[in-house]
Amino acid sequence: MKVKEYANTLNQLKKTEKILDELEGLDELEKYAFSKPIVHVVQEIPGTKEGKPKINIIGAAEYGTFKFLLPELSQIIFSPGPLIFKLRQKLKKFSEKDYLLLTGDPAIIGVACAVASDINMGRFKVLKWDRRREKYLPLEIDITGRRKNDEI
Repeated sequence: MKVKEYANTLNQLKKTEKILDELEGLDELEKYAFSKPIVHVVQEIPGTKEGKPKINIIGAAEYGTFKFLLPELSQIIFSPGPLIFKLRQKLKKFSEKDYLLLTGDPAIIGVACAVASDINMGRFKVLKWDRRREKYLPLEIDITGRRKNDEI
């Protein structure tokens, strides 16, 4: 991905976040009708600040609008409390139509999945990279085990 293309994508994402913030005045049904699903990217991609991201996540944009939850250098080593609080704040409107894009520190990914699950009654969706098809595929997770028609 070229630096210019990446910068244009980030600018578009910022505009989209601003539009979503402006939708705050609408009730939940109106918001759902007007907003696309959100792809919550757990951590910014390494190399983003230098304009040379290590991986290309643009393919995940077909599933919704990107929202970055944490900076790339976020840590959970000594005190998980503040990080959990920040994730809860950023994911407070997480719904069944939204996705998690699991990037970054595995411990932070685990916490993000737990928070999304807690907010959405045990259900959340992630985007998983398929190397063979070279694209992201949605994966629905229901930790309650209550979803109908699940195959084992």
